[in-house]
Amino acid sequence: MKHAIVVAHPNPDSLTCAIAQAYAEEARAMGHDSVVRDLYRMGFDPCLKAEEIPGPAGARFGDDVAAERKQIADCDVFGFVYPLWFNAPPAILKGYVDRVFSLGFGYEPALHGTDPLLSGRHLISFTTSGAPEAWVRDTGALNALTAVFDSHVAAVCGMTLVEHIHNGGIVPGITAEAAGEILKGVRAAVRRCFGAGSGLL
Repeated sequence: MKHAIVVAHPNPDSLTCAIAQAYAEEARAMGHDSVVRDLYRMGFDPCLKAEEIPGPAGARFGDDVAAERKQIADCDVFGFVYPLWFNAPPAILKGYVDRVFSLGFGYEPALHGTDPLLSGRHLISFTTSGAPEAWVRDTGALNALTAVFDSHVAAVCGMTLVEHIHNGGIVPGITAEAAGEILKGVRAAVRRCFGAGSGLL
């Protein structure tokens, strides 16, 4: 399998970026390919352009979108790695989805609306928040996010939603030991979801 790991955090030394790296390393250790798309370090422009909005004449995408689609076109798994800001993905990740996973890559027009173009692919998410994990779950914030982002993107594009792994209580001063336990959990989740016994190979 080949994984496109899309990470959205402005600090390259953040736990979020470490999670993306741990994911990539574990996938490679299992014999999978992985490519990390670090949106901030790439300088990805998340702003949807007027000409990219589908209309009677279709949609025209810039060279950056075409290049990104080429980078991830052969991936079997799309992994989103990001912090929750106001219980939602960072704007740069939402813009990435708006521009890259839109018409011509994620779906195509059809008489009934749209047809998915990524059937047989998989979507997994790893998120963090400063709020305690129990609060994020008990208030319904995580369920709401999963419904309007994970599940919707997967459904429109035809992907199978594998899992959403969340770690809460990530605050400044988190100990190296606590961070290490989270990264061990990430590696275990990658093995569980995509290893020999997962049924996805």
